[in-house]
Amino acid sequence: MLDKAFTWWNGATLGTLWTIFRSANHVGTDEFGNKYYEARTLKESYGDKKRRFVIYKGYADASKIPPDWHGWMHYMYDDTPTEAALPKKAWEKPHLPNFSGTPFARFPKGSLNAEAERQKSSGDYEAWKP
Repeated sequence: MLDKAFTWWNGATLGTLWTIFRSANHVGTDEFGNKYYEARTLKESYGDKKRRFVIYKGYADASKIPPDWHGWMHYMYDDTPTEAALPKKAWEKPHLPNFSGTPFARFPKGSLNAEAERQKSSGDYEAWKP
């Protein structure tokens, strides 16, 4: 409980949760468990647009927001994806967050961070001799 008071990266802080509880309505949840809220009034909003919030499930990382919810968060769409979902194309892959800097990061073949051994150099390499 103490981490909720001081750390924002493990989810919302107590102050943020209180602000959202008293001034916003829950509008939906995505497939990753992130919860989305919209302000009830324009009081603490941006001009004529109601303020929108996301409470991340687990570590706070903006790349965890799927494209349809990203569009709603940035006022591209008025309706939430639960009301009017974006049409999915046959060639689209499911959304994945950015794994850079995590144990799930992908490393190209030959990278020193990859588990496979580096390829041996071909015979066209000649060592430099001073």
